[in-house]
Amino acid sequence: MKKFDPSLYFITDSTNYSEEEFLFRVEQALKGGATLLQLREKEKSTREYIELAEKVHEITTRYNVPLIIDDRVDVALAIDAEGVHVGASDMPIATARKLMGEDKIVGATAKTVPWAKEAYEQGADYLGVGAIYPTTTKVVTVLTSTETLDAITKAVPIPVNAIGGLNKDNLDILKGIGISGVCVVSAIMKADDPKSATEELKERAKELRLI
Repeated sequence: MKKFDPSLYFITDSTNYSEEEFLFRVEQALKGGATLLQLREKEKSTREYIELAEKVHEITTRYNVPLIIDDRVDVALAIDAEGVHVGASDMPIATARKLMGEDKIVGATAKTVPWAKEAYEQGADYLGVGAIYPTTTKVVTVLTSTETLDAITKAVPIPVNAIGGLNKDNLDILKGIGISGVCVVSAIMKADDPKSATEELKERAKELRLI
């Protein structure tokens, strides 16, 4: 696997959606041009997580978009997902890499330059850096300055994505920073029309030469 396009990285949030509506929104985001998709489930049991991941993977496979599982290496392995994303309090990156193998994608969260370098050295394929803005997701966030984001992009040779409260109207704060893409949750997940929202985000990112 390994080859992937992080330019428009969609992270899901199934809160308050029926499974049918959630899967519909996932597919609409892929139709709109999402290039990487992370399934993030903090509340589900292992069995529930696997069952939903299998359904999401069926959709992402149809659109040839890699599926990244948040936190759970066991779930990623169970459904043969293309990758896993580990945060600061999750499994160590080196351990995740060992379990996933060299052909799978391992992403990591980083908030400082030393942290980013350490993640790269442990085998991370990309970094998510943020939060750039406060978020409305359930995930606890600490704001990261654009100066730190810029420094991280210069410190490691792997793709670095900005994350946290980003939408088509506030991407200009990232202009001139050497990121490889943007990660979004609510801007697509909560949109009235997820497909159009994805298309507009992608267009705006291209206008600003972020992707």
